[in-house]
Amino acid sequence: MDSSVGSVSAEQVAAGRERILTELRKVIVGQDDVVEQVLIALFTGGHCLITGVPGLAKTLLIKTLADVLDLDFKRIQFTPDIMPSDITGTEILDEEQGTRKLRFVKGPLFAQIILADEINRTPPKTQAALLEAMQEYHVTAAGRTYPLDRPFFVLATQNPIELEGTYPLPEAQLDRFMFNVVIRYLNEDDEVTVVTQTTGTDRPMPQRVLTGPDILHFQDLARQVVIAEEIARYTVRLVAASRPGMPGTPEFINKWVKWGAGLRGSQALVRGGKARALIHGRYHVSIKDIQELAKPILRHRIMTNFYAESERINSDTIIDKLIESVPLPKSGM
Repeated sequence: MDSSVGSVSAEQVAAGRERILTELRKVIVGQDDVVEQVLIALFTGGHCLITGVPGLAKTLLIKTLADVLDLDFKRIQFTPDIMPSDITGTEILDEEQGTRKLRFVKGPLFAQIILADEINRTPPKTQAALLEAMQEYHVTAAGRTYPLDRPFFVLATQNPIELEGTYPLPEAQLDRFMFNVVIRYLNEDDEVTVVTQTTGTDRPMPQRVLTGPDILHFQDLARQVVIAEEIARYTVRLVAASRPGMPGTPEFINKWVKWGAGLRGSQALVRGGKARALIHGRYHVSIKDIQELAKPILRHRIMTNFYAESERINSDTIIDKLIESVPLPKSGM
């Protein structure tokens, strides 16, 4: 693409990001990193797993994002007794003019933004129905396939505490989520702002600023962002270094990691890096783009072992050490 056209496109996406942030900040205080990661996933066509203890506005963030975007929104509260047909839809028997025929009634998955609340509280069969929709952009019901409208964006929440009665997502299913976004407690100033705003009489109403075609256009532009070969190689080396038992793997990986990130991790980092560059007004991926996204993209793809757990080493700590240990390209881009 012509560089002048590229710069215009990057400015357009950056402006769209600012419009979304302006509206989100009417309701969401702090959590700027979380919001950026969610927007990057949206602009790449990926999906997000959002992890945090109760009361950190996970649901409010997703609902507000749906309000800002002119997209269909559905919330699915996952429970242990929910069945695949409860989310995909089911066939019912209709009687018209003396004849009977089956009619498919669409379930809540037929929306463009899906809040899958507490996904780890539902059985594997229902989780699999959601993951099919995420991966294939269609729903299979009663032997027939029904396409889903694009953009299709799933944000699934899970609660890291109260694990009794839950069905943790297997590693292969976790890998289908582009991001694992961790929401943490606010700092004191931000929490004071939230307490003040939410106990007053004013209720800010965010305005809708982007449409579905806008999002699809941004997703197309993100794929066109340039990544230099040395940065692509750095990305691949960073991900490959997370795999124990491979030649050149750092010793701390062999000590603490049971299973490292696969090819999807490398692909997600490159896609995410392109979108991050675009929303910051650039048309090329930098090393910082890759490093800034390493934790949300790799933390759920690196499985720690017993030794790491006994030493209270988590995947975020391991990713920090990986970034320190993997050599940068000679150009230092």
